[in-house]
Amino acid sequence: MIIRYNLQFFAEGQGGEKTEPATEKKLSDAREEGQVAKSREIANCLGLLSLFLVLKFWIGTMGTEFLQLFSGVYLKIPETIKMYGGQVPERELLDALQYGIIRMAVMVAPIFLIGFLVAFLSDYIQVKWKITAKPLKPKFNKLSPASGVKRIFSINSIVELIKSVAKIGLVLYVAYSYLNGKKNDIYYLYSMPLMQAVQLTGELVIDLGLRIAIVYLIIALLDFSYQKYKFAKDMRMSKQEIKEEYKQQEGDPQIKGKIRQRMREASQRRMMQDLPKADVVITNPTHYAVAIKYDPEQYEAPIVLAKGEDYLAQKIKEAAKENHIEIVENKPLARMLYANVEVGQLVPPELYQAVAEVLAFVYHLQGRTQ
Repeated sequence: MIIRYNLQFFAEGQGGEKTEPATEKKLSDAREEGQVAKSREIANCLGLLSLFLVLKFWIGTMGTEFLQLFSGVYLKIPETIKMYGGQVPERELLDALQYGIIRMAVMVAPIFLIGFLVAFLSDYIQVKWKITAKPLKPKFNKLSPASGVKRIFSINSIVELIKSVAKIGLVLYVAYSYLNGKKNDIYYLYSMPLMQAVQLTGELVIDLGLRIAIVYLIIALLDFSYQKYKFAKDMRMSKQEIKEEYKQQEGDPQIKGKIRQRMREASQRRMMQDLPKADVVITNPTHYAVAIKYDPEQYEAPIVLAKGEDYLAQKIKEAAKENHIEIVENKPLARMLYANVEVGQLVPPELYQAVAEVLAFVYHLQGRTQ
């Protein structure tokens, strides 16, 4: 039995497989759209790590400030009640509440400030600084049920599921290992004084949090590497896409070729119009022809009015004969002038001597003085 199939079904879109690295333009356009190689786990783990580090070094100050605030407010209550005869004015209560809120805000401000800085720096390190509002625009294709099903059962969803299970498993393992080693201290919590028990609980929570954050950091670094690999793979282009992009940026090569051809034709027409002004045409004799003019009142050195190779060289020699311009055969000089001097440029100093000898010969034939 013969099974017929269409090989186009195996191609990744029009233009073949996407095997080429993304161009700078595509990466720039993707960045404008908010598509970058970024791991959310980096920001999460650094935020978690910074939180527990701040708590480790700031929790003592926070505890002292809180106890002072609580003691001050608690001790002030009887005096206030006694002062106002058992009825505290509403203004006094509002002032006390405002004072407490301000003190609490000052206590927790370093945590929020450092958390904001860490979140900002984690994103800046990953994707640098680029402000764009395009990711905020609604994309109605994301509302398609088919697209939603594809996202649910995509490879990326499977990777995210594996990553989540790995995170939960590692966190549970780290927490169990640490708390199992501290089980004797935990058993004695019920017999400890209140402040000592609170202090020990805080130390256990902070130390456990730091260990979890470090493990989380390792996962985040692995995830960042994966996100960079995935982004580079998603941004790959086919050779046809690169060609289309080049056409859009540089223009159609065929059109550019026609423009260059027309420019060459216009340049040749101007060159042939200036040819009758030449003093001499130096030839190879068959391959190259270079027309030279020397006018000491206009130029400080001889100038190349026209030059050509093969067919154009023959046209230059024909025009020279029609205009009674001397044609001198000098193979080395013709090749040097053709290769090193453009039309409209002066002859370089290293060729002065050779060109002067040719001009002197022509002037002698014409009975002119140099």
